[in-house]
Amino acid sequence: MQKNKYLPYFNLFSLFDTKRTRDIFQVNPTLPVERKEAENLVIEVFDYTSEILEHQSISDIKVCTPYKNNGHITWINIDGIRKTDVEAICSDYNIHYLIAEDILSVGQRPKMDEIDNILFCLLNMLYFNEKTGDVEQEQISIVLTKDTVISFQEDANRDVFNSLREKLKIKNSKLRQSSADYLCYAMLDMIVDHYFIVMEKLGERIELLEEKIIRNSNKRTLAEINDLRKELIVLKRNVAPVRDLINGFIRSDSQLIDIKTNKYFKDVHDHILQANEFAENYRDMMMNLQDLYLSNVNLKMNEVMKVMTIVTCLLAPATVIGGIFGMNFEVIPIAHQAYGFYMAIGLMLIFPLLMVYFFKRRGWF
Repeated sequence: MQKNKYLPYFNLFSLFDTKRTRDIFQVNPTLPVERKEAENLVIEVFDYTSEILEHQSISDIKVCTPYKNNGHITWINIDGIRKTDVEAICSDYNIHYLIAEDILSVGQRPKMDEIDNILFCLLNMLYFNEKTGDVEQEQISIVLTKDTVISFQEDANRDVFNSLREKLKIKNSKLRQSSADYLCYAMLDMIVDHYFIVMEKLGERIELLEEKIIRNSNKRTLAEINDLRKELIVLKRNVAPVRDLINGFIRSDSQLIDIKTNKYFKDVHDHILQANEFAENYRDMMMNLQDLYLSNVNLKMNEVMKVMTIVTCLLAPATVIGGIFGMNFEVIPIAHQAYGFYMAIGLMLIFPLLMVYFFKRRGWF
């Protein structure tokens, strides 16, 4: 038997993970946050036209400079955030220092800015951890300039752009035929579409938790409700601002956004509106689960109280009869008769049986 298998059941406070709460609400925008420098830098470059495609992985930020204004569409994806590298590429591509600060920020709210004819957006990719059940987030920054899209990621081991990379390898694909703004749209669309996968996983957790609450409402299910509500807070905090972000692209008058591409951003806007509605529905479901838990606890308590009340009522006649015949009087009717004891026992049995019959007739149990 495992040594600590049942330990969480004896320590109530271990059921409620306060560390996760601190992780969610630890960001204070009024305080400077130091980002941990990435140990490795992985740069992936796609340089293409409708006819040709050059794809290479490099580790030196200086290699990206020749791709500037070469007449092709270029996607530079940088995995690993390091201050010197971010400042270097921002300097090469004339990206404003305020954008560089946002790229280096931690826990930034999803946003969209337009500075010096450069469109910039920052949002989070969301992932669902199957082992812990947590919603994990990775900040991604996307810079759109003329014929170039530069994306900055924190984690080189995962992203949602694999299908985008495969489409770029297809010569007649829509991506290869379109400009850089369409590539930016495709990236945002994949990030938003992946939100639905995370929400689907959370929906499955909510359904399982609902079944648990119906079967057995205890302190552990209350802890699971609390944990799941925290994950929904993470989801809502990341999904809701993306609506304004996409609106920024739709309403932008920048020449970087083609009129033909604008309709695609409207499609992403429809998706993020739907994602917001799902997030609101999940929040309402969690409130209903909490009410269901409280109702089940109260119902269970009422059942216990009803049984105890019935037992107490059934024992009341025996208590009264025993008390009468136990009084210290010299003369008590039938107390000294040969059949007195059996008569008292009979009365102790008859009265509870009559009470049971009466309770059943009234439908009390």
